[in-house]
Amino acid sequence: QVHLVESGGGLVQPGGSLRLSCVASGSIFSIDTMGWYRQAPGKQRELVAVITSGESTNYGDSVKGRFTISRDNAKKTVSLQMNSLKPEDTAVFYCFADAPTAGGTIRTYWGQGTQVTVSS
Repeated sequence: QVHLVESGGGLVQPGGSLRLSCVASGSIFSIDTMGWYRQAPGKQRELVAVITSGESTNYGDSVKGRFTISRDNAKKTVSLQMNSLKPEDTAVFYCFADAPTAGGTIRTYWGQGTQVTVSS
């Protein structure tokens, strides 16, 4: 079992910055892809950013050039630096991690979510 705990959400003014972090714990042999999704009220969950074990990255179109994802494999963490925040970035941000199970399949684990609110 893998547990993910996010931190770093909060209220920020438009144009400001926030840094989200997510720490994985539990029975982890290895972690494959990690990343972030978000869900705004009344909208579907959307991809924000992902990073593979080899540190290849991919971003949602709406955050390219503003957000940067990184990971520390030794600490089993993934971080999301968010700059130039806009009101439309307001959402609950969810961390995820893909990890192999004892049976060899890949399972996706999710954090509980952290609220990001961009407002003046």
